[in-house]
Amino acid sequence: MALRVLGVDPGLTRCGVGIVDIASDRRATLVAVEVIRTASELELAERVRRIQLGVAALLDEHAPSAVALERVFAQHNVRTVMGTAQASGVVLAAAAERGLTVALHTPTEVKAAVTGHGGADKRQVTAMVQRILRLDAPPKPADAADALALAICHGWRGAPPSATGGAGARAADAGLTPAQRAWRDAERASRTPRLER
Repeated sequence: MALRVLGVDPGLTRCGVGIVDIASDRRATLVAVEVIRTASELELAERVRRIQLGVAALLDEHAPSAVALERVFAQHNVRTVMGTAQASGVVLAAAAERGLTVALHTPTEVKAAVTGHGGADKRQVTAMVQRILRLDAPPKPADAADALALAICHGWRGAPPSATGGAGARAADAGLTPAQRAWRDAERASRTPRLER
């Protein structure tokens, strides 16, 4: 059974929301993606309310089993950080109302998951999200691609490993992108006990 993840790239002006199904073989499939927008001339309370209503509607319509949110990190621009934090709070509250746990992922972690490199730029992330989800066109704007990347990152971390072995496992491996293989190999290496020297 697929793991359905809702990923959120929080922002007060543009809040990217992407929903992805992750199969046990790590194959990712797009369910929905959108950017919730609020105009800067609106009162703060109204902007936050519109984000809350948009996120709540997507949670109720698509019923994800997990929520992935970009971790707020320090920036020089206090207004940007505040808007991101306010949008994040709305997502946290909406998920808690539905009994969902929210996982926080750093931008570097997400980039490493989908591209194999934590220093990847937005263009590279968008291109890999398009490839992983087998989309005809790259998801736009960048907030949409980032939300999908968050969902994929969490799904690959949270999806159970394939129960098949031998030829079945090799067939599953053949369907993985290079980034998925790199992520899988890193996960396996982290589970291998280190010998004391």
